[in-house]
Amino acid sequence: MRSFYLKIALIFTGIMILFGLFVAYITLQTSSNIIQESVQRTNQDLAKTLAVEFEPMLVENFDQQQIEAKLRSLKGTNPQFDFYLLDSNGYIKSHIPGGLLHEVPKVSAVDTKMLDLFISGKQLPILASDPVQPERKKPFSAANISIMGSEGCYLYVVLEGEEFSKTTAMISESYIARNTLFVIGSILLLGIMAGLFIFRNVTGRIDSMKQTVTKFERGELNQRITVSGNDEIAELSTCFNRMADTIVENMEEIKKTDKLRRELIANVSHDLRSPLASIQGYLETIQLRGDKITKKEFKEYISTVLGNTQKLNKMIDDLFELSKLDAGNVRPNLEKISVAELVQDLVLQFKPIAEKEGVELAVVFPDNPKSLVTADMNLLNRAITNLIDNAIKHTSKGGKVSIISTQNGKDMVIEVSDTGLGIAAEHIPFVFDRFYQVDKSRSQNTGAGLGLAIAQKILQLHGADVRVSSEVNQGTTFRVAIPSV
Repeated sequence: MRSFYLKIALIFTGIMILFGLFVAYITLQTSSNIIQESVQRTNQDLAKTLAVEFEPMLVENFDQQQIEAKLRSLKGTNPQFDFYLLDSNGYIKSHIPGGLLHEVPKVSAVDTKMLDLFISGKQLPILASDPVQPERKKPFSAANISIMGSEGCYLYVVLEGEEFSKTTAMISESYIARNTLFVIGSILLLGIMAGLFIFRNVTGRIDSMKQTVTKFERGELNQRITVSGNDEIAELSTCFNRMADTIVENMEEIKKTDKLRRELIANVSHDLRSPLASIQGYLETIQLRGDKITKKEFKEYISTVLGNTQKLNKMIDDLFELSKLDAGNVRPNLEKISVAELVQDLVLQFKPIAEKEGVELAVVFPDNPKSLVTADMNLLNRAITNLIDNAIKHTSKGGKVSIISTQNGKDMVIEVSDTGLGIAAEHIPFVFDRFYQVDKSRSQNTGAGLGLAIAQKILQLHGADVRVSSEVNQGTTFRVAIPSV
């Protein structure tokens, strides 16, 4: 009974059988009612006609033998009918049975309410009790008749006598019943077969879904449900397939995130270890040499320790900022910013640094000095600063770094170009990955590799597009396109 198909099949079959029995009962009952109504309508005026024959005999006296003789002579053409003479209260005064068994009435009176309805012309069929079989209601014909001056008496003719009942019962049990039950049985059987076929199809699809879901649950993540049709089961299958794809994608993302996490820990450990080792080494040297260390050496050692400390502090700040950007905890305070003023501020900020490194810093302002973009001034400044700082660090002495701002359709474009060693094509897709450094040997001088990752995150917050192009020994260009106002 755990099978859904078996449960639904048994329930459906039971309902169909009960429905078939109900229809058969109603059909047979209706057939019986039709026969009774037909008999009553056919003989509706029988009692009225017979009353005309009897009234002359009942004017002065009530001769039972004469009445019975007359009834027997009149009922010859209707042997199946029972005749009754009733007084005004319904008591039986005379009875001529129509059957061969000549059963006597089991009651002495008949309820005349139904007889009055019949005589008043109410709609047929109207059934009344049979004195011979009081528990049964039968069709009849009735008429008022006067008996010895007593008005309101009745001539009551039961139109379904004993023999007639046997005949109608035989007809119902043979011809009508047989054909009715055959038709109902055929329809019932076809309905059950069609229902079971449909249920088999539906439950078969559900079973197929169950097997696929079970396999997916056991780790076969490539399993998908075959979608057929456009009904609710097909929609459910499609929803499962989409859910499975999402789960697989999330698992892949989790794996990727876990890999990045492990790489992050390894890179942070490596980048923190080097300056910490340097700081520890110099501090131990100062401690060991004590008073023997010269002022010049002491100053150099302290300067180195301070530099490494500043590098550690910057790395921690970058990590903290990148973590906030990854978590979506940074909300830009948008305002309208002049691109020309932004570029001017950046040039003033980096010109001394460029001169110190022996790098030429060139700038091209936009044709329209009033060009505006909607951005967070501090965040956008930080992103472009990281790009310029990266360009200067990777440009040799005597090289050139250019900051070019132009209007390109609806976008304001800021390009940061350098004449450094460039980036090989296989490294370009990874330049924005955290801790990624093209020249590993320069990691001690160029930082931890978080600047470009932070710049990309900030620019994405502003809906800006950042791309990089480079040629080895020719230089690198970072192109930022920001929607203009």
